[in-house]
Amino acid sequence: MRIVVKKVLLSLLLVSSLVIISSAATHAKAELRPGIYKAVIQRTDGQQIVFNFEVASPHGKPVLYVLNASERMLVDDIRQQGDSLWITMPFYDAHFATVIKPNGSLEGKFIKISGDRRSEIPFYALPGNKERYPVTARPAYNVSGRWAARFGEGKDETLAVGEFVQAANGKVTGTFLTPTGDYRYLEGAIAADTLKLSAFDGSHVYLFTAKLDNDSTITQAVFYAGASGTEKWVAHKDPKAKLPDGFDAVKLRPGESKLNFSFPATDGKKVSINDARYKNKVVVVQILGSWCPNCMDETKFLVDYYKKNKQRGVEIVGLAYERTTDFERSKQSLATFQKRLGVNYPFLVTTAAVSDPKRTEKTLPQIEPLQGFPTTIFIDKKGNVRKIHTGYDGPATGQHYEAFKKEFEELITSLLAEK
Repeated sequence: MRIVVKKVLLSLLLVSSLVIISSAATHAKAELRPGIYKAVIQRTDGQQIVFNFEVASPHGKPVLYVLNASERMLVDDIRQQGDSLWITMPFYDAHFATVIKPNGSLEGKFIKISGDRRSEIPFYALPGNKERYPVTARPAYNVSGRWAARFGEGKDETLAVGEFVQAANGKVTGTFLTPTGDYRYLEGAIAADTLKLSAFDGSHVYLFTAKLDNDSTITQAVFYAGASGTEKWVAHKDPKAKLPDGFDAVKLRPGESKLNFSFPATDGKKVSINDARYKNKVVVVQILGSWCPNCMDETKFLVDYYKKNKQRGVEIVGLAYERTTDFERSKQSLATFQKRLGVNYPFLVTTAAVSDPKRTEKTLPQIEPLQGFPTTIFIDKKGNVRKIHTGYDGPATGQHYEAFKKEFEELITSLLAEK
């Protein structure tokens, strides 16, 4: 009898050990593996918006770098519970809710809040896969160069300039410049006559596809945005292609010369353009939104510029137009934006929604309607508006970004030199 009992106990102990070992093995697999992943946003029409990210632990805690061409966007808000993983983007009220599979892949949803709208798009990511869009056939054409592009049709048509660099292996990087900003860092490939370029930064969830007719003409192309947005586009290679001057889009209204505004900052204190800190100073008024990737790029530039030039008599103030008129929600989004970018000048909350057709009339009635974000207003030491610039050529635009920085510095220097 004792022998039987002993055998039963040994069997139970063995089973328990196997369960524990199995559980431990399962737990061990539920880890965010280091390395590069191929990530896929699955649209409702079957199109896949592909990007890459890298997982690393530089300080013992996992972080993620979203990879688009030369950009490495740090994502350090990662939370795990069991095999569930939440990855929160640093901007744009967006996050991934995923499950870590035994093979190390991730499956879940990309969730984005825009004002009162919430979108959820299926998502998965494969570890150890660096391929964004594979070059399955030798490229038939070379897309390197400047392209004059048109997006949309009829009254909705907009102009853009595409600039691309194609490597010998068929990989392509570049961007589109538009009158209101650029599409930031695009990356992809050309296989045979088919071009695919994508970008993901938490706000931009973009895919550009095109069938090339030859080295200089694109007539069959589609721009896919987010879960379901689509727009046709065409382009032809043109080394002289350029956009309208951003200084011509918005002007002062007749009879006006100065701005007159007062709004609460993110710390709750009212700030006015007529405050003493702006008297006898050259002032840059930044029109922005925390939802706007080009505004993020401009803010990075302005933060650095202000740090180096404040003592010269330069001041900067940001006027924000968010997706909601709820002051507390807008304030929180902007405060997060400020903290992430180390903003060293005030952000004011206008509480005029970006979608409000009367947003300019309600907040800056001295100027013509705003045409895009960001918009930058330059004010001289006497308080007069001297220039208004719509749009921004960010670091993804290369030579255009360098030209912008030079023009910005020359304008500020000329205004500072005035009596």
